[in-house]
Amino acid sequence: MMNQNPVQESIRQRLTITLFVGQSLFAAAMIATFTLMAIVAADLSGSDAMAGIPSTLTLLGRAVAAYPIGLLLDKAGRRMGLSAGFGLGVVGSIMAVYAISIGSFAVFCVGAVLMGMGRAGSDQSRYIAAEIHVADKRAKVIGLLVFAGTIGAVIGPALVAPSQSFALANGFAAVTGPFLVGIGLYALGLLVTMLFLRPDPKEISAAIEIEEQQLFIQAPARPLITIFRQPAIILSVAALSISQLVMAMLMVITPLYMNHHAHGASSISFVISAHTFGMFALSGVTGWLIDHYGRVPLIVAGAFVLILASILTPLSTAVMPLAVALFLLGLGWNFCFIAGSSLLSDSLAANERPRTQGASEMLVALAAGIAGLATGVLFDQAGMTAVSTVGFLFSASLLGFVAFYALSSRPWVRQPEAIQ
Repeated sequence: MMNQNPVQESIRQRLTITLFVGQSLFAAAMIATFTLMAIVAADLSGSDAMAGIPSTLTLLGRAVAAYPIGLLLDKAGRRMGLSAGFGLGVVGSIMAVYAISIGSFAVFCVGAVLMGMGRAGSDQSRYIAAEIHVADKRAKVIGLLVFAGTIGAVIGPALVAPSQSFALANGFAAVTGPFLVGIGLYALGLLVTMLFLRPDPKEISAAIEIEEQQLFIQAPARPLITIFRQPAIILSVAALSISQLVMAMLMVITPLYMNHHAHGASSISFVISAHTFGMFALSGVTGWLIDHYGRVPLIVAGAFVLILASILTPLSTAVMPLAVALFLLGLGWNFCFIAGSSLLSDSLAANERPRTQGASEMLVALAAGIAGLATGVLFDQAGMTAVSTVGFLFSASLLGFVAFYALSSRPWVRQPEAIQ
């Protein structure tokens, strides 16, 4: 038993801050290492055609590890599960540095897989933050954890140049710099998590459900196949996976599309920055909207914004129209991602969340991987209009999932649905 009231607001705030700091550190490390990953891969393999393999393997590692880490979060507690993710990040970064020092592409790929597996833990931080808050605050706190990605998007790239200087000064190849920084950031995140994520959020979640008189936590957890048949779960996973797929398809190919129309690095960077702003910067506002107007209405709004982005992207090759389209693409993803995460968290008992959310994260990672692999082939064969058309169709299909949810007679409200 804990000596303090587990739902005391000061405890919730401290745990939320710890999760936010950890997520920011992980995002900064991941983005810093990703910046040079393709360059290192091409150099180690001796072929530009191999440059995308490590990043694809990172997504594969993320997908493979998502469900096992969900089980670890369930069995060993949230602190140990998140710590395992940071630990995998440390080991993966060490492997990358070693691979560069011996000139091994194969070892570098192993490091990439391990870093992806680590991200599978970090990605579930938002659910852990949600479960330590009452239902009408969950979307806001999920938005806060998504906003942590903005910290990483700013800090990560800024660390690349100084890290290269640090690497050279200490006898390493310059390209090892971001991976050396990654080791430090992952290790710091591990330390912060182990020291400050106390009491374990699993205990807080159980106490909140008792406080809300949701005594179903005493019942055995439902099998995954039963959980994934529930309309609210189907809709939440569809919102997460489809928005990730559409966002990845259009975002990944836009720099190449712009390059084919003679845009320079500064213009491409501006458009991608607009996209990143749409993805992360307004997360707090999105959380507030979801908590006030409901999960499903924001999924509907996100689907329409993704549809609009898909229509606008191929209409002009000028910088500003593309920046607007990619901003909307990021914003539509943001709406669907935060609302879908909130709906998923609301629809599960405490003893069902980690493994179900892990399975959901696996599907999201697979969607991103499929999009990354398919968009290049589609663009090469049929151009940007074809890529956008596929994005449009998937975005529109999300409205079909909303209709299915509505016809299932589940209420469109922001309170969590009853769990049988």
